Amino acid sequence: MKLLANSAQIVTVNTDGKNIKRGEDLHDLGVLTEHAIIIENDRIKDIIPNSSIKNTSRYDIIDLHETTILPGLVECHTHTAHVGSRADEFKMKLQGSTYEEIAIKGGGILSTVKAVRNSSMNDLVKLLVPRVKYFISQGITTLEIKSGYGLDLENEIKLLEAINKLKTFFSIDIIPTFLGAHTYPSEFKENHSGYLKLITEKMLPLIAEKKLARFCDAFCEDTAFSADEVDLIFTKAKELGFPLRLHTEQFNNIGGVELALFHEAVSVDHLEVMTEKQIFKLAAFDTVAVLLPGVSFFLDYQYAPARKLIENNAIVALSTDYNPGSSHIPNLNLIMSIAAIKMKMSFEEIIPAVTINAAKALLKNHEIGSIEIGKKADFAVFNTKNYPDIIYNVGKNLNIITIKNGKIIYQANDL
Repeated sequence: MKLLANSAQIVTVNTDGKNIKRGEDLHDLGVLTEHAIIIENDRIKDIIPNSSIKNTSRYDIIDLHETTILPGLVECHTHTAHVGSRADEFKMKLQGSTYEEIAIKGGGILSTVKAVRNSSMNDLVKLLVPRVKYFISQGITTLEIKSGYGLDLENEIKLLEAINKLKTFFSIDIIPTFLGAHTYPSEFKENHSGYLKLITEKMLPLIAEKKLARFCDAFCEDTAFSADEVDLIFTKAKELGFPLRLHTEQFNNIGGVELALFHEAVSVDHLEVMTEKQIFKLAAFDTVAVLLPGVSFFLDYQYAPARKLIENNAIVALSTDYNPGSSHIPNLNLIMSIAAIKMKMSFEEIIPAVTINAAKALLKNHEIGSIEIGKKADFAVFNTKNYPDIIYNVGKNLNIITIKNGKIIYQANDL
């Protein structure tokens, strides 16, 4: 057995078995001092007062002197599998072009699609490996990665195979999501029904057969897929056993929240332009609101209504939305600080949003996301005696040790 000993704080994010945090529960992070964590195999066996430790010889002790332990962080919405730079588009945005204007001109997602189609799977894996390492260095032990930059059968499969290949290199949980409904590729610009048929009759069945994706996602927007078009995709995806997630209400409100709730989606992501009526609807469900403040920061755009969602009892998670076009930000710490500064989320609301609630958005909350007996021994260890420092140090990574399944998988060089 292992013993995580001598930490200054253990932020358990205790849920009392509920495996989510919402409403009044958010105010209590279950912070412990003078405690240690016992690990047996890959699980949390017990959390005990230091005073009750009598025989240290029976433990393999990991001394975490004057640090703060959090559950392993969960990055629940990324587009990490991309190729190429869109720095020129970023420059255009700063000069006044909107995200939608760039997309209409053939930029945006389609420029990344071209780069992905010109890359081999080995090229993709080589690009992905250092990106995953960077996430791990931040204390992230579970990482979702979407496809969506192939937009044809061959290249969507290639992307998903590259994402799955990462599981041979890393011990963290890597969750692949199929996002063939990201936008319409150029060859189907005037033939939407043809592309919908390709997704529902070829892509989804083959991906299900090969078990290449955990979730099916879609982008419900004026410049992407209508609610009716997503409905067709989601109906087929559900038949094939895929849990559903949805990008929606980012730039235009076209009924995505209602569609997601109708299909019992696991999460709805973005929500920058959702209405107050939709807030009340969403809050009545266990569908997670995944908020992506990095997009609003990167595009200098309005933020999702985090305060109203939280005050109405919605389940709120946070993620980077790391992608080449609208949130080229792979730094989850920065996202946490932006959520505090710009969305007025408290520290006690932010930490569950990147742990237990983010785990809920990936249907992993019964296994990870909080430090509770029986859960996986996934931890992020921060070089501070006090957890508010994690968010106060804007953009600075205080994580010094990442533990996955009870094993140290990352340790800062200066230790």
